[in-house]
Amino acid sequence: MNTKIPQSIIGLLSEELPKFETHASIDSLFLYADAPSPIPDGSKPVKVKEWLFSVNKKSEYPLNVLGIIIEKYMDSLDEPSVYASDYEKEEYFNRTKFRETLISILERNGLKYFSGKVVQMSLSKVSTNLYDLIKDKNEDAINLEFTRAIEGLENKPLESISAACNILESICKVYIEEEKLELPTKQDLRNLWKVVSKDLQFDVNRLQDDDLKKIISGLFSIVDGVSSLRTHGSSAHGQGKRLYIPESRHARLAVNSAHTLAAFVLETWNKRTL
Repeated sequence: MNTKIPQSIIGLLSEELPKFETHASIDSLFLYADAPSPIPDGSKPVKVKEWLFSVNKKSEYPLNVLGIIIEKYMDSLDEPSVYASDYEKEEYFNRTKFRETLISILERNGLKYFSGKVVQMSLSKVSTNLYDLIKDKNEDAINLEFTRAIEGLENKPLESISAACNILESICKVYIEEEKLELPTKQDLRNLWKVVSKDLQFDVNRLQDDDLKKIISGLFSIVDGVSSLRTHGSSAHGQGKRLYIPESRHARLAVNSAHTLAAFVLETWNKRTL
């Protein structure tokens, strides 16, 4: 899906970026984001506006370009020290206000910024919750796979499916390492999951509620399903004569399922460590 940058975002950036950037820094920022040539003429507001229009017309994935452009404004800002000048304090206030407005307009248009220079369509509540949970873990491998899964949902479903499995593998490995458990000899998802699920006591035989048993059993089905889907159809493995090409809806199913399981593991882990 070649989602365009919304007009309201273009309007905001045309008004705000010139307050923080010079002509030269605007050029560097947009060229770094792989915005199409040529560089537009005119004042800074005109340049930003026309260049964003050009991104919508010519770029294959306009939202990826947008993500890079706004990256430095979306990252957290360090509060100025007590010794900061009035100018530095005002700059911090203006950047913070700009960031808050940008987040609000993105959400109003069904968009969300993620670290890794990516702006994608808003995710399910499960994925948003998982994003918050993995930020607390501060593990690069988990963050990388989360971003890769989301980034490829519409355009690279094979990579998303692979990342959906990888994020579960990464969480399992981090869990095993931090809990000082023994890694299985074969470190694929199924074997990693056996170690983690046993330690977290995800055993249906220990449950009294039949309905909850069915749901917990479903977690094991997710592991088998996501792992098999990656093996048979994803970019993680070479494909044989029978070519299987999953669609975006298949990738979304795999990612949402994996995120549901990942969030449950992290929430259970966090509760146990309280």
